[in-house]
Amino acid sequence: MDVRIDGKVALITGASRGIGEAIAAQFLESGAAGVTITSRRKENITAAADRLDDSRVLPVAARADSEADANSAVAQTVAQFGGLHILVNNAGTNPAAGDLASVDLGAVGKTWEVNQLGPLLWARAAWGATMAESGGSIVNIASVGGMRVGPFIGAYNISKAAVIHLTRQLANEMAPGVRVNAVAPSVVRTRLAAALWEGVEEHTARAHPLQRIGEPSDVAYAVTFLASDAASWITGVVLPVDGGVTGAAAARGLGG
Repeated sequence: MDVRIDGKVALITGASRGIGEAIAAQFLESGAAGVTITSRRKENITAAADRLDDSRVLPVAARADSEADANSAVAQTVAQFGGLHILVNNAGTNPAAGDLASVDLGAVGKTWEVNQLGPLLWARAAWGATMAESGGSIVNIASVGGMRVGPFIGAYNISKAAVIHLTRQLANEMAPGVRVNAVAPSVVRTRLAAALWEGVEEHTARAHPLQRIGEPSDVAYAVTFLASDAASWITGVVLPVDGGVTGAAAARGLGG
């Protein structure tokens, strides 16, 4: 099946590298009419646009946790491309490494503002600008960490658990015109996840039944499917993109 998003306009947050940039590249390949990419630093998002090298790309400097920036980026997208059909909430951060009993609360607050509040701000901006009237598709980037407990990144995992519930809540509230889904990656070869795989890639790969860590393109393919009309009867779903980790954990829980 050739999944296409011909004629659709998309906005992707946190798209200056890694998963976000890979999603932008896949959207362009799949026929998007326009793709807005955002990141906090202007120089980073401009560099990503240069790498994508496509006239359909609009780079916008915007903070993921700013309501004003979200509204502005959506408005610029509509002005440039004539609408907005797809929103991907990809921006995320994880400065709060450590046990919850002792981790710096300032870092926890920043993690939750970007990872939890951010997707809601951008979903509201898209809804208010076009989607309430014209419909659309929202895909949130969650994590397998939001589906289970783990050491050292508890604040991050909690934020992604919130994204999972936010996805289901918005899917209920925004239906039938807007579909809201999420993907939950495991360890992917990105800078954000570098501490989980750099120097220990072989060991990390063995923890996945498919015996490798993820690539940004693995997530991009799944996001493109959920954003497309091929998934027109799918909403409120959290799709693990995790090399089999979630399924293996479930099997162990059942005595498998």
